[in-house]
This record gives sequence, C-alpha cells and structure tokens, in this order.
Amino acid sequence: MKLWIKRTLIGVFGASILIGGLTACGSRGHHQGENWSAERVTEVRGKMVNRISSYLELNEAQKQKLGVLADELIASRTALRGKDADPRTEFKAMVAGEKFDRARAQSLLEQKTQVVQGNGPKVIAAMADFYDSLNPAQQKQVRDRMEQRRGGWGRG
Repeated sequence: MKLWIKRTLIGVFGASILIGGLTACGSRGHHQGENWSAERVTEVRGKMVNRISSYLELNEAQKQKLGVLADELIASRTALRGKDADPRTEFKAMVAGEKFDRARAQSLLEQKTQVVQGNGPKVIAAMADFYDSLNPAQQKQVRDRMEQRRGGWGRG
C-alpha cells in the first residue's frame, strides 16, 4: 500500500476515533447504542467545540476552523458508518453460514476504504488548517493533552 494511502487511512480512522471520543465524552456513556438524532449530534458538537475553545482560549478565527474540523469529522464518521449504524449486524451476516463470507467482507472493506479515501483529504485539510492556526503555546497544549490520554477534552 502506498504511503499516502496509509497516512490517509490512519488520519481518517484517527479522526473518526476522535469524533467518537468527542461524542462519547458529551454523552457520558448513557446513550450507548442509541442512534443519535441530528439535533443531538449538533448539541454535542457545540458543547465540545465550546470546551476545546475554552481550554485553548481560541480566538474567533480559530473557533471557526475548529467548527469546520468538527463538521468534517462528523460528516466523515457518518459516511464511514454507512446506512447500518450497528457494525455487528454486518459482521453477523459474514459469519452466519458455515464459512466466513469473504466476498462480503472484501466488499465492506472496499466500501469503507473508498469512504476514507474520499473524505480523508477534507478531514486532513481541516485538521491542518485548525492546528496551523494555533499559536505555539496552544499547539503545545494540544500535544500535552494527547500525551495525557485522559479520554477526551470534556474531562479536566
């Protein structure tokens, strides 16, 4: 696999994990397994953007770039999840017979890879625009927060 494809895949999956973590932090675990409405996603997005903005003391231009990043992450996550919000359903179908359904698994992999390749550049660009807009002290705060691995921006 080409290096740029690997980086894009890692970036998008990392971004998906980030947005998943952001939404999980906002829900505090009591909505697990629930299909979120567009209103709920928007509400949680707003809370997380506000928390991150407050923590990093972002100016208006930086907040706008963070908002674009959040929107791209949500769009990418939605596209990656696809029509079936429960990945277990697809996996159950792959193991329903006597043999593992390799063709179905390969098809799913190709579908998800196309989504990552299609959305990845937009997510990477939004992340780069946001991160590059931060001053060195704010960038250090982001790196330090990532080192702490404390489970999200919502906890202090």
